[in-house]
Amino acid sequence: MAGIYIHVPFCASRCIYCDFYTTINLENQNRLVRALCSELDMRRNYLQDNTPPNAPIEIDTIYLGGGTPSQLSEENLHRLFSAIYNKVENDVSFQVSPNAEVTMECNPDDITPQFAQTIAKLPINRVSMGVQTFDDVRLSFLRRRHKSAQITPAVEQLRQVGVNNISIDLIFGFPKQTLDEWAIDLQKAIELDVVHISAYSLMYEEGTPLFKLLQQHRVSEIDESKSLDMFNMLVDTLTANHYEHYEISNFARKGYRSRHNASYWQGIPYLGLGPSAHSYDGNSRQWNISNLKKYMDAIENKTIPMERETLDEDTKYNDWITTALRTKEGLNLTLLSDAHRNYLLQAAQPHINQGNLVLIDNHIALSRAGIFISDSIMSDLIKV
Repeated sequence: MAGIYIHVPFCASRCIYCDFYTTINLENQNRLVRALCSELDMRRNYLQDNTPPNAPIEIDTIYLGGGTPSQLSEENLHRLFSAIYNKVENDVSFQVSPNAEVTMECNPDDITPQFAQTIAKLPINRVSMGVQTFDDVRLSFLRRRHKSAQITPAVEQLRQVGVNNISIDLIFGFPKQTLDEWAIDLQKAIELDVVHISAYSLMYEEGTPLFKLLQQHRVSEIDESKSLDMFNMLVDTLTANHYEHYEISNFARKGYRSRHNASYWQGIPYLGLGPSAHSYDGNSRQWNISNLKKYMDAIENKTIPMERETLDEDTKYNDWITTALRTKEGLNLTLLSDAHRNYLLQAAQPHINQGNLVLIDNHIALSRAGIFISDSIMSDLIKV
């Protein structure tokens, strides 16, 4: 079992908080899709070590992220999925599971009736929509393209073509945002009745326009106590409305956890295609160059523009800490060597005593109190 991630860097406009690799130059769409299909052919054996000899690689999840994949034309989306699903030379191919989760990120304003029909013709069965907030002033502040009034019609258009597995992203902790205003956003999200919600505190990542505004003292971060109050409101409100809090930032109705994201937290191998995309085969990580032109030039010259890191046992342990510990179930101690398990239990004991970690049935997990200081806890648990 494995996954595929495809990075589509195109954006019609760039949000002020985003630190992903993106470009607002949309002229190279056809060339990029050709390069993605070529990279797939060149790397079809990347995950083969995790399968029996000569067996197809079973793909359980496919995820189109970005950027804004909904900027791709219908023709290019069909070309991309044909490359994934069709066999190639020597009968070595990806075998996509009939029950595969196939997700595409979309902007609400891209979901027109015509685009919804395009999605219906493709294997896409899950849409992740960047709502962020229902407040038009804050959407403008973030430089989002859509308006609040476009969100509900977008969800309805998807449901009309049979896509009911819909996730939305929310952001909290805006400058000067009040708890009452955050409560309004949460109530409107609940009224949409989507099956999955991801919610993140607004981050001031270095190199973004938002970080520059912070440095210029044109905006101010909300204080830590208010951020904690907003997080607690998020958890209390969504769990009271039958969403399972299954990962630090993710909530789902029963049966609708994100399988693709869960593969990252569970150490399942995945192949990343496109500029800046990362791949993981269980023993190493690879990442492509974060430059669209250099990526396409390299692929057209039959080379992979990537760097590679082989993972030693300490690095694998640290990866478990920073991924599995984010989940509701936490980290299964039986997956660790005796040495790493003993190291973890010793480092974790002060946090267990303080009530920030819990140890149950060979699993160590963050408590409700520990979630808010998870970065600090994980820092104490990793090996340096």
